[in-house]
Amino acid sequence: MNKTVIAKKLVDLRGEKSREQVAVDLGISYSAIVSYETGERIPRDEIKIKLANYYNTTVETIFFSHMDTKRVI
Repeated sequence: MNKTVIAKKLVDLRGEKSREQVAVDLGISYSAIVSYETGERIPRDEIKIKLANYYNTTVETIFFSHMDTKRVI
């Protein structure tokens, strides 16, 4: 999957939360969140896991699948 698709998924998953809040909650830098959401970088595996857990989804859904990130609750 290309960086642009992953970046869009991350932005969609973040929803109304600020980048700052996600960075604090995950214990990573604001600049890291920005670089993931703009497609500049792909996170390391341990950060992929943190992101998936934080957004209550799977690493596969965010980084490897072509499925829509919207979830039915």
